[in-house]
Amino acid sequence: MKDLPDDGFHVFDTTLRDGAQREGINLTVADKLTIARHLDDFGVGFIEGGWPGANPRDTEFFARAREEIDFKHALLVAFGATRKAGVSAEKDPQVKALLDSGAPVITLVAKSHDRHVELALRTSLEENLEMIRDTVAYLRSQGRRVFLDCEHFFDGYRANAGYAKQVVATAHQAGAEVVVLCDTNGGMLPGQIDAVVRTVLADTGARLGIHTQDDTGCAVANTLAAVDAGATHVQCTANGYGERVGNANLFPVVAALELKYGRAVLPPGALAEMTRISHAIAEVVNLTPSTHQPYVGVSAFAHKAGLHASAIKIDPDLYQHIDPERVGNTMRMLVSDMAGRASIELKGKELGIDLGDDRALVGRVVERVKERELAGYTYEAADASFELLLRAEAEGRARRFFRVESWRAIVEDRPDGTHANEATVKLWAKGERIVTTAEGNGPVHALDRALRVGLERIYPQLAALELVDYKVRILEGKHGTQSTTRVLVSTTDGKGEWSTVGVGENVIAASWQALDDAYAYGLLRAGVEPRE
Repeated sequence: MKDLPDDGFHVFDTTLRDGAQREGINLTVADKLTIARHLDDFGVGFIEGGWPGANPRDTEFFARAREEIDFKHALLVAFGATRKAGVSAEKDPQVKALLDSGAPVITLVAKSHDRHVELALRTSLEENLEMIRDTVAYLRSQGRRVFLDCEHFFDGYRANAGYAKQVVATAHQAGAEVVVLCDTNGGMLPGQIDAVVRTVLADTGARLGIHTQDDTGCAVANTLAAVDAGATHVQCTANGYGERVGNANLFPVVAALELKYGRAVLPPGALAEMTRISHAIAEVVNLTPSTHQPYVGVSAFAHKAGLHASAIKIDPDLYQHIDPERVGNTMRMLVSDMAGRASIELKGKELGIDLGDDRALVGRVVERVKERELAGYTYEAADASFELLLRAEAEGRARRFFRVESWRAIVEDRPDGTHANEATVKLWAKGERIVTTAEGNGPVHALDRALRVGLERIYPQLAALELVDYKVRILEGKHGTQSTTRVLVSTTDGKGEWSTVGVGENVIAASWQALDDAYAYGLLRAGVEPRE
């Protein structure tokens, strides 16, 4: 074990247990091992791996984690309940499973709401305290560090503050290193959290932690309110994953502690990996990363309004609360009909296109963008199409790698109910006339294949390109089948991804425009010089 963080403040991640309860997340053991490695790389202090003994998957995870992961920063935590009523801790099979996991730290969950004790556990309030006291003391005697989660603490405190505080005091006196106050139903607000944590801290003397759900949209704020009140242990999940609407999001909590509170809770340099870690974990759980997530979302430092761009051109700090590079993110300028001169100049700089002091050129680009967006184009979602437009204006000519003579797409409805899709493309490239026909799963796919077949011999770089997304939107203005259509296409070359846009009253024609731009931009990225 190396580089363990200062034990004076704990960043405790529970993505693998509480986060995995989110609807739509189903983690394999291999997924859990991968996420654990990412979290350890990020530098959290504790990784709660699950409930050994409760299901075979979590039991296998702990066995494999001991053998397969060399934790550099984190300690592995096993989660479980206090002993059952009427059974000693050393004879409780579930407590034994916690020890057998080999985890150096164990988090116990205990009831702290009197009604839950009597209705859910079906035992007495005093017996619940004995269950806590006995289990904590026994696990400590076996050489394990013990944290205790007080389930439904804040609701329990509202119903019976005296008993809720007794639970905290009992766990603390039995040897629990941290007693975690849990807003299990997620109904608390920051001011309420602050007041309760301060009171419990003063009345019990226990070291307190905080675990919040996001049902009021306040989980991060509630966590930081608890820190303000004296909590020194925060439980969070990556990207806020969790049951119902989720948990306190690890990344904004850690960023706030590091950047706003000035508290070093991660190893040096780890904060700059935050965006990468967030997106990597999203990939593992197979959920699209939230574009608008604080700090790590691709839109977190994206600027659209011309007024913002004018100020950012002078000093980015005027419209950004931190330098995005501190969390591994980047500033982006969005080009739209809201764009002014500063937006275009900054976007050109971002793309590596020197517009110099050519005010006339910038003015033409601004007007061109506004004219095109009025017609239905959108450049904030199609950076590649905007770059092609910008280069065409700056260089005085469009970058053309091929010239299309004509294209045709046919959909045949067959008697057996199936459909055949065929496309023919006639084009010129490097002085050669090319005619190709191809079939596809749909007319756009057939066009894509015909274009690719026709050009790959001339431009072998196109073999690396792959269309990864295709979106169609019917724009306002006309009704039904006469409506204007906007198509967005996302393409990758295995190294990066870009989006292009096409607009027309015909969905196939709009798709063709987006495909044309996608291949032109792909060739531009590959360093190919235009010939047409």
